[in-house]
Amino acid sequence: MFRITDVVRHLLIINVMVFIAAELLSPSLEILALRYPLSTEFYPFQLVTHFFMHAPLPQIFHIFFNMFALVMFGSALESLWGPKRFLFYYFVCAFGAAGLHLLSSYWDIAYLQSAMEAFQNNPNYSTYWAYFNEVPLERLTKAGQNQIAQLGTAIEMSPSTRNIGEALGAMNDYINIKMNGQIVGASGAIYGLLLAFGMQFPNAELMLIFLPIPIKAKYFIPILMIIELFLGFNQYAWDNIAHFAHLGGAITGFFLILFWRKRGAGFQ
Repeated sequence: MFRITDVVRHLLIINVMVFIAAELLSPSLEILALRYPLSTEFYPFQLVTHFFMHAPLPQIFHIFFNMFALVMFGSALESLWGPKRFLFYYFVCAFGAAGLHLLSSYWDIAYLQSAMEAFQNNPNYSTYWAYFNEVPLERLTKAGQNQIAQLGTAIEMSPSTRNIGEALGAMNDYINIKMNGQIVGASGAIYGLLLAFGMQFPNAELMLIFLPIPIKAKYFIPILMIIELFLGFNQYAWDNIAHFAHLGGAITGFFLILFWRKRGAGFQ
């Protein structure tokens, strides 16, 4: 008979309680979401609090799928490892997820700052679009897209001080948006659990809701990671998921399990 293990139960309760509190007290609890460390809205405690938060209503599937995976995969792993090792693994994966996400954010922001500096040193049509070609314009409103296109045309026709100033302002605004963007959710830790489940129970058959065909964990998990890697490097307008956080949790879990196996800590 399936049983929800103790640590999983407590994590489930905490996540649901924080979700309800955030709905009732929004936006005051947004301070718990993780920001980029150089943001004026960053606080060190966010490194912990963000993975107990989830996207607000109506995006109920965010917390639903995370908690479903926590119960199904987490209970199996806690039963295998014991509560202390399982909780340690969960937190390490969550921190690893945040670390890789922040590293990818640093890469993106540093590139944008470099492109902005290149435009400032040599303001022309080419250096203008060298910056904005790295921005997923499809996520902006039509008015925002038109404004950027019109400003690019103005730069091409006349790189005046006014046009250059407006362009630099638009570039800086987008960098600030990137810095102040929020990340929430237990998905990084959950991907660590998925990776661990695949390593510990490779022949277990999994069945997806949208693909009702049994797939062994040793095949499903690598396919899932490849999809995450592809989506992480391609910024689609419809996709606002932190894929590198997912990968960070999985990669951290992978190396932690390898370390435990090397130490002979009861792992196969």
